Amino acid sequence: MPLIEWSSQFETRMPSIDHEHREMITLLNTLYDALQATPSEGAIEEFLGEVYAGIAAHFALEETIMQGRSYAHFNEHKKDHERLLDDIRDIMDAQGRGEFDGAAEALGARLKDWFETHFRTHDARLGRELPH
Repeated sequence: MPLIEWSSQFETRMPSIDHEHREMITLLNTLYDALQATPSEGAIEEFLGEVYAGIAAHFALEETIMQGRSYAHFNEHKKDHERLLDDIRDIMDAQGRGEFDGAAEALGARLKDWFETHFRTHDARLGRELPH
């Protein structure tokens, strides 16, 4: 079962961002499935690194679009991005110290909750307020 299922309520009606969001969900689901199959220390570290890199790259693109269009809620949106990246870094650090038991489940739950909330709030507002 996928970690996150795409829903029409996640759509911004901005094709480049919606495409990126769909790819991000596919990446998260693929990596999460692999992590569930082989939850070794190496697999967890690889998962965290790939998730962090993919999410950071997507956020950079989204933030560039927002800045280029003088989006009024840019700072608030960016802070929400930074909260997730900080959370992932904290998990990576704890994992590296051997202090993060249940990484797959905990990270999966955090990512699912964050993305679903972010899509329905920040990204929905972005889609409503910026021209398509």
